[in-house]
Amino acid sequence: LKNGLMGLLLAYLLIVGYLTFRFQLDYALCAIIGLVHDSLFVIGAFAALGYLFGTEIDSLFITGILTVVGFSVHDTIVVFDRLRENSRILYTKRLPFWQIANLSVNQTLARSINTSLTALLPLVALYFFGGQTTKDLVLTMIMGITVGTYSSICVASLMLSWWRERTDARQAPNPSDTPSPALS
Repeated sequence: LKNGLMGLLLAYLLIVGYLTFRFQLDYALCAIIGLVHDSLFVIGAFAALGYLFGTEIDSLFITGILTVVGFSVHDTIVVFDRLRENSRILYTKRLPFWQIANLSVNQTLARSINTSLTALLPLVALYFFGGQTTKDLVLTMIMGITVGTYSSICVASLMLSWWRERTDARQAPNPSDTPSPALS
């Protein structure tokens, strides 16, 4: 458990470093929020399954969590890359960041869903027709890919949009700070 948690923490740190280098720090932090969301959901679901059905967390579960983190960050990078491309083009036209984010998510929505469904189909087959030893690993990955797709589309991009709108509002000049023109 300790080594698995250290591996997960190391994965998070490496992802933050890569995304900060590739994008910006706010992109990286919003992606990590999405990844933590995914991890906590799967861990919480397995805690409930453990309580109800006696499901145990083992090294295959940690492997599944790390796989889910990798899949989810890949999907988030695709959305963020489209967002960055659209920002370069559309931000000069004075569109608010939330509209650019909405457009970017809509442009990558079909791709994200198709990729996830393509990954889920063999996992569902493995869950029902595979061996008993891999059932928990496959269930971890099914839940993680499902919630990871949701968080890539909804959580990470929404957090980034919220963060950018908030920082843009802080940096905008306050109308009360500018001197008013002299009345004639």
